[in-house]
Amino acid sequence: MGITIGCAFMAFSLNFFLGPHTIAPGGVTGLAIVIQQTIGIPIDVTNLVINIPLFILGLMVLGKAFGAKTAYATLIISGFIRLLLILHGENVMLIADLLLASIYGGVIMGIGLGIVFRSGGTTGGTDLAGAILNNYFPNISTAKLMMFLDLMVVAAAGIVKKDLETSLYSVIALYITVKLVDFIVEGLNYSKAIYVISNNSEEIGQRIMDEVGRGVTALKARGFYTGDDKDVLMCVVNRSQVAKLKKIAHEIDERAFIMITTIHEVLGEGFKEINKK
Repeated sequence: MGITIGCAFMAFSLNFFLGPHTIAPGGVTGLAIVIQQTIGIPIDVTNLVINIPLFILGLMVLGKAFGAKTAYATLIISGFIRLLLILHGENVMLIADLLLASIYGGVIMGIGLGIVFRSGGTTGGTDLAGAILNNYFPNISTAKLMMFLDLMVVAAAGIVKKDLETSLYSVIALYITVKLVDFIVEGLNYSKAIYVISNNSEEIGQRIMDEVGRGVTALKARGFYTGDDKDVLMCVVNRSQVAKLKKIAHEIDERAFIMITTIHEVLGEGFKEINKK
């Protein structure tokens, strides 16, 4: 269901915002927009033809389950594009202004792609290529890898079209799309990891558990300068609990050393349930 809804958003963006203005926000769909405007091949046909070899590679690298979702998404987005063309025709502009079309087209495209990614699939093209590369470079998000590949597509499209302005608008749409994908995939429910170094770690840890209701882990550490052994307390909390934890630490030890970092996803007891699929 998620993949279907995401593809519907993407088709809507392509047909009514990006395609009519030849705004190519990277990817195979972006390239398909340029091809349609230059030699007249429909977007849905180009999308299918280019994605076939990528789909085969995806099967080899990412497995059959991933490949099945990608095949479904690739077919369904082409189907939605064709359906909208039949219902409303080609080059239907909901917004005449290029900048607004880039912004709203990028937003709707990003929402669609984000939903597809959260559902465990891709729509082929550079998002499939990004997912394949992410398999080898897990420290770089699929969206970031996708953006790198898409920038190359946008640059190539600008050279072919000989229109710098359209390419610049395409970059705007691409940037918004990638940001929306990251936002939807990671969500707003980020947490904070707090590390506390103190000579009163036992008392601080106990009060955190009693008053904040979060578990605390004591990490064994040694001060390099002093050579003293100390416990470093680690605790993961919601954003609303940060102030309470800092208050507890400073009430017990005003000289406590506190480090706070942002965590985009936490799985396990007290946070999001682990997906056991």
